[in-house]
Amino acid sequence: MTSSPPRRICVLGSSGAGKSTLALRIAETLKLPRIELDELHWGEDWTPADPETFVARVDEAIAGDSWVVDGNYQSKLGTRILERADAIVWVDPGRVTIMRQVIARTIRRAGTRQVLWNGNRETWDGFKIWKREESIFWWAWHSSGQARTKFGAIMGDPAFSHAQRRRLRTRSEIADFLEDLSAKSRST
Repeated sequence: MTSSPPRRICVLGSSGAGKSTLALRIAETLKLPRIELDELHWGEDWTPADPETFVARVDEAIAGDSWVVDGNYQSKLGTRILERADAIVWVDPGRVTIMRQVIARTIRRAGTRQVLWNGNRETWDGFKIWKREESIFWWAWHSSGQARTKFGAIMGDPAFSHAQRRRLRTRSEIADFLEDLSAKSRST
């Protein structure tokens, strides 16, 4: 990374990889607004925003000079966030860690009835893997390989060479990354 911390950061990762947690910690460290794409995408009762509305919400959110975006949605948004980002961070802990984290998260959210975006809550249906795409566990397991291919391509794509790019695989790498950001933030 350069001597000053980035101001527009895109955090990518599979479902359950830890991207929301990392994005929150980056935003707190650098005192930047955090944009959670799930919040802009999901309406009440898990109703997705229509494509035009979703794109308009995201464009408005990333119009500023500083932000941390957490989420993927490239199939709906294209590369608009990646093109504006001055740093792209890929959280890639591996499938076993992803599954452990998604199971723990779902138990916590369903057990406490935690309110997520726009009044939505996760339910115990996440455990119903026979429902395939309706199960967060099935989704996390099956999408993690595809995500690794997609994010690997993004990290190597010269179209995004304007941005600093980091792939973080372990808690130690994440801690070092956050410490580096914090040090740069203190020195500016």
